[in-house]
Amino acid sequence: MGRGDDAGYRCGTFGQALRWTEMTEDDERWMREAIRIARSKGSDPSTSPLGSVIVLDGRVIAAERNQTHELPDATAHAEMMAIRRGCEASGELELRGATLYSTLQPCGMCTMASIWSKVGRVVYGAEREDVHPMYFEARHVDTLAFITDAYRDDIVIEGGCLREECAKLYYPPDAVLPEDEQANL
Repeated sequence: MGRGDDAGYRCGTFGQALRWTEMTEDDERWMREAIRIARSKGSDPSTSPLGSVIVLDGRVIAAERNQTHELPDATAHAEMMAIRRGCEASGELELRGATLYSTLQPCGMCTMASIWSKVGRVVYGAEREDVHPMYFEARHVDTLAFITDAYRDDIVIEGGCLREECAKLYYPPDAVLPEDEQANL
């Protein structure tokens, strides 16, 4: 299966080599919900339309989009907001057994929040190579390598779920953009 193929994604448990596996129908369904949430903000890629859904025991306990500009709060990434809402909904500090779906590979902050909240699995759509650099830290932080050395060895991260569809939400890697539109550069 090729890396650009939407029929599969990279996955692995922390500390293990990443491998390609088949995406499940549930993964596609929940990622489509994350895409819908991302689009609820509009379709302009300059607004960083990220969507995140947290699923526990087969039901959505949180669904949030990026809200950094609206609040204004630099930590109001879709994943962070979903983790906050998921903990509120469950009444728990930990989200053990939950899966967090995100339309874009989580940044370092969101990756760390996933680790600390004890999310059992993270599934993301587009990878940093699929989108313009403005969507990530100016200095490359490889969150996948970071997770390998993280505090836990029981979290699974899987990427590329509906990769092409998710990547369409954002500026492509080679887009020429005015500097004032580029968030993290």
